[in-house]
Amino acid sequence: MKENETIVEMITRFTDIVNGLEALGKTYKEFEKVMKILRSLPSKWHTKVTAIQEAKNLIKLPMEELIGSLMTYEINLTKKLQEGEDKKKKSIALKATTKEEEDVEEEKPSEED
Repeated sequence: MKENETIVEMITRFTDIVNGLEALGKTYKEFEKVMKILRSLPSKWHTKVTAIQEAKNLIKLPMEELIGSLMTYEINLTKKLQEGEDKKKKSIALKATTKEEEDVEEEKPSEED
């Protein structure tokens, strides 16, 4: 998977490659395609890949189910990143003063005195 590439774009590119290879006589089983996709995902997807490998029987896992699962995870990742950015933007800094500081400022002679 390329940097800043969505799952849909990656799957489209993968399908084009597989179809080209099939035209040349090289075919892959569904299981092999699933494994190639899982191996091609970047490190930030490692937790999802592990979860899929642990929870599913990869030999019987259809490509459509894998793609749906990856698309759902991608949506959740995007939401979390946006929430993190929103929290950073909403930070407000206020200057706090105490009563003593205000009194000291009032006691200082002004330039007019």
